[in-house]
Amino acid sequence: MTDPTELPLRPELRGRSPYGAPQPPAAHRLNTNENPHPLPAELLADLGAALGSAALELNRYPDRDALALRADLAAYLTRTSGEQIAREQVWAANGSNEVLQQVLQAFGGAGRTALGFTPSYSMHPILSAGTGTAWVDGTRRADFTIDAAAAVAQVREVRPDVVFVTSPNNPTGTAVALETVVQIHDATGGVVVVDEAYTEFARPGTPSALTLLPGRPRLIVSRTMSKAFGMAGLRLGYLAADPAVVDALQLVRLPYHLSSLTQAAARTALAHTDALLATVDAVKEQRDRIVAELPAMGLTSVPSDANFVLFGHFADAHAAWQALLDRGVLVRDVGLPGWLRVTAGTKDETDAFLTALGEIAPEHRTTLGDSPA
Repeated sequence: MTDPTELPLRPELRGRSPYGAPQPPAAHRLNTNENPHPLPAELLADLGAALGSAALELNRYPDRDALALRADLAAYLTRTSGEQIAREQVWAANGSNEVLQQVLQAFGGAGRTALGFTPSYSMHPILSAGTGTAWVDGTRRADFTIDAAAAVAQVREVRPDVVFVTSPNNPTGTAVALETVVQIHDATGGVVVVDEAYTEFARPGTPSALTLLPGRPRLIVSRTMSKAFGMAGLRLGYLAADPAVVDALQLVRLPYHLSSLTQAAARTALAHTDALLATVDAVKEQRDRIVAELPAMGLTSVPSDANFVLFGHFADAHAAWQALLDRGVLVRDVGLPGWLRVTAGTKDETDAFLTALGEIAPEHRTTLGDSPA
């Protein structure tokens, strides 16, 4: 088999690894931040009917501009944020990753730079590399929050064309203050993307960056139906921004990029928004339960506004990861020394995780005064 490095691969892609994490068999998979609750029966019934209807015209191309879907997404954002969002402000694609890729295709590229405050979503630099956009790591405090003054200074120094602010942040979980987003936005002439994939899980009183859109044509807020909606297999992401941003993205989108079936399924899911989002409180309850039970095990966590918890400290995070896997619980080793990330699952999944964690913590946690390896 030919080694990919023997091919005429672009130099900036050589030596890179594709996105992903080990997926070994496990009784309890708590490593990919999925919503663990099954879709409601009434949605499944309507979904079958909607897909059957859409299938009647699969010999035809889908609505290239997904106008009906974008109108439904705009209505959802308007209802949940209190901010009036029009269809012309919304764009949708195959998962938020394609949305972000299109942003980089339009506003990044050769000779341009993207900046994100790491540790954060690891696809941001991967998408940047794929579009020929140079990547710069922004800094965070030791507690993983963003220091607004330091962020502004770095943005002014780097002068990036695209800035990513993940809120709530993945893998750490904490939302970013809107005042910080505004300061970062005002410090750059590039576009600022607030990645809100987990925003529906935020703690009470956490506002969305959607409220910042008026008067800020360079601000973009991206969302997904993979998390709170429990539709990870659908692959539907979207953004809200000034209509001019949406017009710009249509210059780089592939023709008919959203299939008729995807559009029909997404619209059906949006019609069942209340039933789908009813599971959010159950997920948050298990998240908060994990946070509350960690101190008794000699462990701690980063405050989370997402459906996962970053927890530690461990002398060897990967060894702790393996010890949990040996007990049938798969969590995510995100590569941060001393820390692991767990998805808030069902009550039974959380029971299994906490039981396994209680068994391995005495051996793998750091002791007071120690630093993780």
